[in-house]
Amino acid sequence: MQTSELLRKVRRIEIRTSHLVSDVLAGQFRSAFKGRGMEFEEVRPYQYGDDVRSIDWNVSARTGFPHVKLFREERELTVMLAVDLSGSLAFGSHAQLKRELAAEIAATVAFSAIRSNDRVGLVCFTDRVERVVPPRKGSRHVLRIVRDLLAFEPERRGTDIGGAIAEANRMLSRRSVLFVVSDWRSAGVTAAGREPWEDALRIARMKHDVIPVVVHDRRESTLPDVGLMEFEDLETGERVVADLGSRRVRDRFARMAEAERALLDDTLRRLRCEAIRVETGSDVAEPFRAFFARRGARRAG
Repeated sequence: MQTSELLRKVRRIEIRTSHLVSDVLAGQFRSAFKGRGMEFEEVRPYQYGDDVRSIDWNVSARTGFPHVKLFREERELTVMLAVDLSGSLAFGSHAQLKRELAAEIAATVAFSAIRSNDRVGLVCFTDRVERVVPPRKGSRHVLRIVRDLLAFEPERRGTDIGGAIAEANRMLSRRSVLFVVSDWRSAGVTAAGREPWEDALRIARMKHDVIPVVVHDRRESTLPDVGLMEFEDLETGERVVADLGSRRVRDRFARMAEAERALLDDTLRRLRCEAIRVETGSDVAEPFRAFFARRGARRAG
């Protein structure tokens, strides 16, 4: 990508997402995620009215007088973006590639986070982690993340979502919010019909707030009636010719796509992860606004 073209794309995403964050998502990110954890502050002698569940029995035994642990609400979050840059993200049928949509989503989350004075980091992955940007604050840092997402040329084309989640989990020492932005299309469904990344996501959820973001294109679920068409698997390079003039072919494709989506939805539901779904060429604002509003309402309730 030419430098001038890259700068134009970065600037376009900056304008779109900054406007979105200012006008639509202002305050919602903070209410959805702030105070998700508590940080130890000090130990002091027990006072009348203190919650007995906060007693520090080790200190109390050493001093001979009951002491309690005090915690303070975490005011600063670390937000990590794990973004899929595998071959399948280079597809798009509606004026936008899934990779470009992923960059716009990452910018939306990142600008929302820095407005809440949080740190943002990036993990770019294919079938291995290919780039890591440590969490930092500031709009210049966010623009670097967007630039990397648009300009970085991965060495591999495959997908290993579980490996990326596991690596992010190892990197993050404190409880954080992990957004996994991917089309969530990965080969290797187990013999038991389980997704290959399921164990990694379950382990990460024990420590972090994991938010799956599913980017998709309408042509991944429905095909047009256009006769003979050659398709290429962008991750393996395999090619196949199909007759899209056949209703049976189109219906079979739609059923396979629906089964794939059902498996993903069932797995995420079982793991208690609420996904955000965004389609290429669509408005990013509404899915995120609705998600942040639901999260904020549950916390307030």
